[in-house]
Amino acid sequence: MIEVKNLTKKFNGFTAVDNVSFSVEKGEIFAFLGPNGAGKTTTIRMLTTLLKPTSGLIKINGFEISKKQDEVRKSFGIIFQDPSLDDELTAYENMEFHGVIYGVPKKLRRERIEDLLKFVELWDRKDELVKRFSGGMKRRLEVARGLIHHPKLLFLDEPTLGLDPQTRNHIWNYIKGLNEKEGMTIFFTTHYLAEAEKAAQKIAIIDHGKIISQGTLQELKEKTKTDSLEEAFLSLTGTTLRDEEAGTLDHMRMHHRLRR
Repeated sequence: MIEVKNLTKKFNGFTAVDNVSFSVEKGEIFAFLGPNGAGKTTTIRMLTTLLKPTSGLIKINGFEISKKQDEVRKSFGIIFQDPSLDDELTAYENMEFHGVIYGVPKKLRRERIEDLLKFVELWDRKDELVKRFSGGMKRRLEVARGLIHHPKLLFLDEPTLGLDPQTRNHIWNYIKGLNEKEGMTIFFTTHYLAEAEKAAQKIAIIDHGKIISQGTLQELKEKTKTDSLEEAFLSLTGTTLRDEEAGTLDHMRMHHRLRR
């Protein structure tokens, strides 16, 4: 479903993503795990056609991004790290607008909106303005909206960032259900070790723009002779994820300045 070879992105001499290669099979849940500033969001922006690579090859659903952008975009749904809903519209109107953009026929669109809002337990709140929703409700609405055109692939950039553990688990139950029932391929970025450990069938560890290691949880533990993902991460990167997060504020600020 995803094939990436020698992917690189530079911003004014700063290498945000450095010669990255990986592949994701159809129906797989694939985690991109790393600290803030590691290159996760830059990678997902290239995979979703929002950012042009400096070099390298990307294929999505068999289509090369540089040649078949429209076909690529029809293949996936995306839930961004930052909220992208229109707060001045109702939940239903947000869904409707997205369905129109993706060209979902009116009758089918209405059916899917109802089904999806019921799926994420927001049908009873469909006529409320999104600005009145809690963070967890907005996240669930974004999940529903990203699925309205029945994508074969769902991209999630830090999908549960800032949410409480209960809401985080609730959303992951939905996402894993989609993978099991519809065979949907899931690609997500995260800096939560527990999230990658519980949800992913395959994990790629990225640090300072490079993939340090990738494989199943069992393969990563065997490779590092450790008993948990946290220990494997420490063995591979030389630091804990929490320490790395705290230590990358300057790196993150520089990264954001360069991206502007």
